[in-house]
Amino acid sequence: MNLKTKNRVLGTYTQSTAKKPFVLPLLEDIKSNEKVDKESKRFRNIQLTIFLSGLSVFAQLYLFQPLLLTLANEFGISAGDSSWLVSSSTLGMALGLLYFAFKSDSFSRKKQMLFAMVSSSILTIASVWIYNFPLLILIGIIKGFVIAGVSSVALPYLTEEVKLSALGLAISMYLNGNTIGGMSGRIVTTVLYGEIGWRNTIMIIGIISMILSVVFWRYFPQSRFFQPQKTDFTLKYREMKSFVFDSYMLRLYIIGFLIMGTFVSIYNYLTYNLEAPPFSLSHIFIAFIFMIYTFGLLGTTIIGRLSERFETRTLLISSLLLMIIGIILLLSGSLMFVIVGLIIVTLAFFASHTMASRMVVLHAKTGKSSATSLYWLFYYLGSAVMGSGTGYLLHATSWSVFVWLLAGAVFVTLLLSYKS
Repeated sequence: MNLKTKNRVLGTYTQSTAKKPFVLPLLEDIKSNEKVDKESKRFRNIQLTIFLSGLSVFAQLYLFQPLLLTLANEFGISAGDSSWLVSSSTLGMALGLLYFAFKSDSFSRKKQMLFAMVSSSILTIASVWIYNFPLLILIGIIKGFVIAGVSSVALPYLTEEVKLSALGLAISMYLNGNTIGGMSGRIVTTVLYGEIGWRNTIMIIGIISMILSVVFWRYFPQSRFFQPQKTDFTLKYREMKSFVFDSYMLRLYIIGFLIMGTFVSIYNYLTYNLEAPPFSLSHIFIAFIFMIYTFGLLGTTIIGRLSERFETRTLLISSLLLMIIGIILLLSGSLMFVIVGLIIVTLAFFASHTMASRMVVLHAKTGKSSATSLYWLFYYLGSAVMGSGTGYLLHATSWSVFVWLLAGAVFVTLLLSYKS
């Protein structure tokens, strides 16, 4: 319908239309309001960069683990003291995850992850010129803290930006980056330090991590479905307090603490046992033993498929029993039995960790992010506390006592899982 409207300036009437013409929205505008699927270029960029983020930070988190014996000799310290080079980073990680549980929603996802990757690379490179052991520990704590900036928002970012049909694939890429990063950091360090020295080795890993940060900055897509916002600190505190006082959740948190502490302790001090008689292995051979870490991927895959057929609690108990068997095999004087035992421990650890963390999420009807943050806090505290504490025990006693203590720790988790 046409209407006459008066031009107030000229005092005349002109024709105007009541209906505005319909304009089809551009295809790009429609797509920008949708989460990404497997076929899009944006999804491929997310896959690549989320993998590289995990690869970078976890390679740096555990890079000192194969060097503990070498650094203990260089600095004239005990096994327990040298283990703080690993425990300091995981302690910083635990503190960082607690901090970012309250603050991560206040920052841009990409900026927070990029800051974590760049600053951790700088700290890794800077550690090359540090000759004071306590200062190396301090750098480790700070590095672990900033690395938590990646771990605290990687999964939330994926759930916000990726369609449900492609989410499993995206999460798998991130977790694979974590696992391969942890493994490759250990292997590269073990292979190179015997040839070029540990400081040059650390320098190379730091430079590679910085290059990965540049790739991440260039290709990681900005968030479309998240805007920084203020966090309700009171609500977060109340949620966390309720979970800590929930006996079911507390048992799962303790399980996470003990299995992670046991797992890290074994990998921390395995080189002490393998470089000593009766094995007397070279550092090159030990480097390839760290490839056993890939069995963690197999453990996660197997337990994921079994969880579709069996109860979660049953799978957790079975995984813990298997982990105890693997630990006991580490007492053997046969290298073959030790390798088999380490494979079983690695596979069973990742399976039990997957089940325990899943039980935490399933039990938390509300405040799932708070429940998960507490699990990760206990998980990395276990790495820091047991990872160093068992080193002092090994220094004061023997490998046998060390192994039986770890088997006992996992037996405690078995009792806790029965109650859960």
